[in-house]
Amino acid sequence: MHALNPSKIRAAAHRAMALAALHANSSLATRLARYNDHMAKARALETAGGAQ
Repeated sequence: MHALNPSKIRAAAHRAMALAALHANSSLATRLARYNDHMAKARALETAGGAQ
C-alpha cells in the first residue's frame, strides 16, 4: 500500500478547481484565466513533488 503524497493530493485538488472554474458563472476570459492558473499550479506540484 502506498502512502498518500500531499503534493499529489494538492495537484488533484487544483485539477478539480480548474474544471470547476470552467463551469463558473463568469466571463469566458475569467474562466480561462482561473483554469490556466489552477492547471499551472497542478503541473508545478506534480513535477516538484514527484507525483506520477
